[in-house]
Amino acid sequence: MTISSSLLISALLFAGPDEPTAGSIDVESVVVTLIKTVDVPAREVGVLASIKVREGDLVKRGELLAQIDDTEVRMAVRRAEVEVEIAREKAGNDIAVRFARKKSEVAATELKRAGESRKKLRNSVSDTEYDRLKLLDQESILQIEQAGHELSAEKLNLKLKQSDLEIAQHEIERRQIFAPLTGVVEKVNHQEGEWVETGTSLLRILRVDRLRAEGFIRDEDVVGNPVGRRATLTISRRGRPGARFVGKVVFVSTEINPVNGQIRFWAEFDNPNLALRPGMKGSLIIHSDRVE
Repeated sequence: MTISSSLLISALLFAGPDEPTAGSIDVESVVVTLIKTVDVPAREVGVLASIKVREGDLVKRGELLAQIDDTEVRMAVRRAEVEVEIAREKAGNDIAVRFARKKSEVAATELKRAGESRKKLRNSVSDTEYDRLKLLDQESILQIEQAGHELSAEKLNLKLKQSDLEIAQHEIERRQIFAPLTGVVEKVNHQEGEWVETGTSLLRILRVDRLRAEGFIRDEDVVGNPVGRRATLTISRRGRPGARFVGKVVFVSTEINPVNGQIRFWAEFDNPNLALRPGMKGSLIIHSDRVE
């Protein structure tokens, strides 16, 4: 029977037997274990201002767990915000450029008039005066270039100030401790008000939204590579019908135990409803079909 992709992504919980088929492997005993345990570190030095969780709490990936004091950093952010606004005003102010252009137009007009006057009457404008007007015209052209360069520099300065603001904002984020995965807080190592160093483990999280079932299979039962094959885990508890979860085999050891001929393996199962818990025991069937 083919299982749809959506069913394989999340763990399936239902009652009833799942009979082995041709080519399947029946494993009588497996143990549910953790895939990942994470020690969440402080990324900056400082006073631990707050702890948002307690031991035993279920946390979601991205959830705020703790806060290191960021008073000074927030002051730096406000300063950087003001500097960005000042730089933005300067970068948008082209008055100097427009004034230089007007000044250049006037200088060019005066030079043109002086030239026309000299054509009509040579001595109407002296050589010294005409040279002065030519110099003013050239100077006004250079002033346009200078004003343009200064405006470009202000625009670059705006980018620099915006970068400084982003850095300051990032410093705030570095003082916020977020959950790197969905799981259960196993241990809180520090309390509010304590001084912590960079890299200090603040708390430990156990991943519980995805678990693995570990066990052993006989080498003689293995045909081909079982990795990627569908696996059905059954957890039987006293007085309750068996609960079934569908996942897939992700690891099979290449080493065979020389004494009993067994091979270690494990299959992984999504656990969105947290019905599976580390330490549970059950049985497992490795089916012949493969899943994505």
